[in-house]
Amino acid sequence: MSRNLALRIAVAAVAIPAILWTCYQGGLWLLGMIALFALLAMVEFLWAENWRPYHLLFWLSLVTVGTTLFFVYQGGAVADQLDPTGWYASVVGLMLPFFFVVTALYMAAGRQAPSALFSSHSRLVWGVSYIAFLYPLVFLVGEIGPGGGTDLPSGGDSLLYLFATLWIGDTAAMWVGSAFGKHKLAPTISPKKTIEGFIGGLIGGLATGVLMMFWKFAGVPWYHVLLIALGCSFFGQIGDLVESMWKRSLGIKDSSAIIPGHGGVLDRFDSLLFAAPFMYLYFRIFSLT
Repeated sequence: MSRNLALRIAVAAVAIPAILWTCYQGGLWLLGMIALFALLAMVEFLWAENWRPYHLLFWLSLVTVGTTLFFVYQGGAVADQLDPTGWYASVVGLMLPFFFVVTALYMAAGRQAPSALFSSHSRLVWGVSYIAFLYPLVFLVGEIGPGGGTDLPSGGDSLLYLFATLWIGDTAAMWVGSAFGKHKLAPTISPKKTIEGFIGGLIGGLATGVLMMFWKFAGVPWYHVLLIALGCSFFGQIGDLVESMWKRSLGIKDSSAIIPGHGGVLDRFDSLLFAAPFMYLYFRIFSLT
C-alpha cells in the first residue's frame, strides 16, 4: 500500500464518521459544518483565481457565502412555520443580483483590458454562484425530514443516503473504469474518466438505493428510492466534471491541499453540490417529507 493511499484511508476513517454524526445532529451543528466547507471552498476558488485578502471582492465573496447560509438557516431551521424553499429563493433572488451589480461596478473601474476585466468578473460571479447558492441546498436536505415518530426518513437519513450514494458510486466508477474503461467520457476535461466508469457509478448508486430501500427509506415507495439514487449518482458525476472543467481552465490538478491525501474541499465535495439540489427538489416535488 502506497503512503498516499494509506493517508487517504486514514483521513477518510476519521472524517466520514464525523461528517455523518454532524449530519444527524442537524441544526447549528449541520450549519456549522456546511458553512466551514462552503467558506473553505470559496477561499480555494478565490485563491486559484488570484484573488487575495487585500482585494475587496475577496471579502465580499465570503460575506455573500456566509449571508446566504445564515438567512437560509433562519428561514428553514429557526422559523419552522416558514417555507425554507421560499426563503432560499428569496435569498438567491436578492444576493446574486446584488453581488453581480457591485462586482460589475468594481470591475468597470479597473485599469486592465476590458476583455480581462470581463473574464475576471464572469469567473468570479460563476464561482460565487457555484458555492454560495448550492451549499445551502446541502443544509436544506438535512432539514427536510420529519425526524422520529414516522416511517419517513429524517434529515440525517437523507444526508446519509446522499453521501453514501456519492461515495459508493465514485468508488464503483473508479473500479469499473479501471477494469473495463475504453471509451472516453470527456477527454478534454477529465481524460481518465470513461463511459464505462460513468455507468459503473450509476450502478453503484443504484446498489446504495437498494440498501436504503430496506433500511432507512423503507417508508418511501421503492421506485422513488431508486430514482433518487440514480439521479444523485448522475448529477454527482456531472458535478465532478464541472469542477474538473474549472480546474482544467486554470491548469491546476487540485483546488488545494488542505485535506491530506484528498486535495481540497472543492475536490472532495464537487459531486455533492450537484446531487444535493436534485435530492432536495425531488423530495419537495413528490412530497416525500
